[in-house]
Amino acid sequence: MSRDKASTMDTDLQKVFGNPVPELYEAAAGHDASPALARALELRSFLALTEEQVARVRDRVHADMDPERDMGELSADKLRFDAQWLEAALEARDGYRAALGELLRTMPPPAKQTRPARTAQLRATVTLPPSAAPAPQRAGAARARRP
Repeated sequence: MSRDKASTMDTDLQKVFGNPVPELYEAAAGHDASPALARALELRSFLALTEEQVARVRDRVHADMDPERDMGELSADKLRFDAQWLEAALEARDGYRAALGELLRTMPPPAKQTRPARTAQLRATVTLPPSAAPAPQRAGAARARRP
């Protein structure tokens, strides 16, 4: 997806996973890649793409507002459309940053990632003492009402 484009959270990914982003993509392609790494890189790709959209709209607005540009070329409708587009792209970017940040905060450190714990199955063996009085035949059954 957006492997080659930088994102604003690349440094955070490198801190958490301990490798540069290109190496993380290589590791994620392996058969033993952690699900957290795969999810983090997926979010990172979406973030990088969204940040590229934000930059494109910003650059388009800057070009339209260039002081050297003819004032007759300005269009309020075009600027309104760009503002809506920018708002949507910024909202998406903020959502991806929040989701990726939350994932990085809540996942276990890579060295301590969970492995299935092996526990011994213990069996409890209890011998009950013999009862002093035998249990009635219908123990626990509801009693019929007497007339």
